[in-house]
Amino acid sequence: MPQSLWKRHGLVLTAGAACILVNGKGIGPLWLVGLALLVTGLLMRQAMTRAQRPPSDEAPPLALDIPVKGRWMARNGPATKVPSHTHNLAQTYAIDLARRPAPEPVWLWPLTRRPESYPSFGEPLLAPADGHVVAATDGQRDHLTRSSLAGLLYVLPEGFVRSLGLPRHLLGNHLILDLGDGAHAVFAHLRRHSLKVAVGDHVTAGQPLAECGNSGNSAEPHLHFQLMDGPDITSAHGLRFSWRYQDDDGREHEGVPADNTCFVPVRTSPADSAEPYAAS
Repeated sequence: MPQSLWKRHGLVLTAGAACILVNGKGIGPLWLVGLALLVTGLLMRQAMTRAQRPPSDEAPPLALDIPVKGRWMARNGPATKVPSHTHNLAQTYAIDLARRPAPEPVWLWPLTRRPESYPSFGEPLLAPADGHVVAATDGQRDHLTRSSLAGLLYVLPEGFVRSLGLPRHLLGNHLILDLGDGAHAVFAHLRRHSLKVAVGDHVTAGQPLAECGNSGNSAEPHLHFQLMDGPDITSAHGLRFSWRYQDDDGREHEGVPADNTCFVPVRTSPADSAEPYAAS
């Protein structure tokens, strides 16, 4: 019951901000109510985040196939920092992947770019293991990228505002796979109308699921991927996972690539041999 209540922290924060904004008489009853709601909402969000910290007896990393092909760069991953994002929304071990090479960030111009300017946009996303689709949505638009300093300054408050709403406002178009034994994989920021599967479908490892997009809380087209121990992203805990990949020096690794590492996935065959995915 308390955890169900904590999920409503966005409504409480919004109500508090509204009370303060419409108050025109300085510090008074309405202002104090707004302040109390803001403090309450922040405490509720903090409680939700604490509740989503992984338990002390964590399971070992689950070996999965990398859900992309070609040369990508790892960002905001658990090999560099834990939590890689935040414990909130089971993002403890989440990772962001962007196709490289790609347009470099700029200081002033262009302020934004169309998502099609980035090689990640439209790239196929693949099932990391056999499983079932338990959630799938792809109706949100792919917005312009935030490719400049002004864009970055915009995306930070935008992300906070999105966090006040439902998880889909942050995730954008997304799908969730049940991989069995309680493990669920999340794919976020999918391209609009790119889903190739629906809720209830059975998928096999390597099967195309959707395309990489720029929906939700996304500065440039990329895949946000995470593993969690339940289907509800607002109450699950993040789970660790392990990939096999090859870096730019040709060395093969097992684990998760560190931030800013460029790599190509390594496919695991039934005979347990390995070969890189062909770049595309």
